[in-house]
Amino acid sequence: MKARRGDRLVLEGTHVGDHRRVGVITEVRHADGTPPYVVRWLDDDHEALVFPGPDARVEESA
Repeated sequence: MKARRGDRLVLEGTHVGDHRRVGVITEVRHADGTPPYVVRWLDDDHEALVFPGPDARVEESA
């Protein structure tokens, strides 16, 4: 997985009742774009350091 600042990180719910989370990547810690990422979640405006798992995908910014 590779990303750039401004891309969106989407986490799909893996269990019944889980919801999708979408956040904007505000910081990429490695020059090659690999995780971890600092993400600002759109649902609560919280920032967190994220190590995405297999249920995650990156959507490139326009």
